[in-house]
Amino acid sequence: MVKLNKIYTRTGDDGTTGLAGGDRVSKTDLRVEAYGVVDETNSFIGMARLSTAAMSTLDPILAAIQNALFDLGADLASPGTPEELGYEPLRVTQKQVDNLEHAIDALNANLQPLRSFVLPGGSPASAALHVARTVSRRAERLMVALNDREHGAINPAAMRYINRLSDLLFVAARVANDNGASDVLWVPGKDR
Repeated sequence: MVKLNKIYTRTGDDGTTGLAGGDRVSKTDLRVEAYGVVDETNSFIGMARLSTAAMSTLDPILAAIQNALFDLGADLASPGTPEELGYEPLRVTQKQVDNLEHAIDALNANLQPLRSFVLPGGSPASAALHVARTVSRRAERLMVALNDREHGAINPAAMRYINRLSDLLFVAARVANDNGASDVLWVPGKDR
């Protein structure tokens, strides 16, 4: 159980932060950047939920994702094996990836196929979900960069999760646009 009774510790005043295993790293470390952008994604999903609260198909999915994103952040903040860490770290699982895939398939079943790219917008909920989607893509790029730098540093299920998340947020944005009826479609060269 997490217990936060003191919010500031002053330990980060020197520009470092602690990973879950106790190591201190720069606040600009690629790992910290990655889990920071995962947290940012979670915050944008929270903002989107202000507009999806009445959408019984979307809101429970987004609520579950917000919880899973904390799992992803914990996964990223806990590099190393259980033996190295001295405890069993929380890891994203394939079941969480499967949950996203099932949700994508269920939401996408009622959408017409696209014949153009979708511009972010249409409804406030859709626009907010598109922002969350683009931020999740940034988190994914950082996770890939970290994995490239430290080969095998990222749990493969975590990589699959963040990749599927942006797909889900795209489909959710279309659902929030009256199941795609209010999508704003790209018209190539329209304003030339």
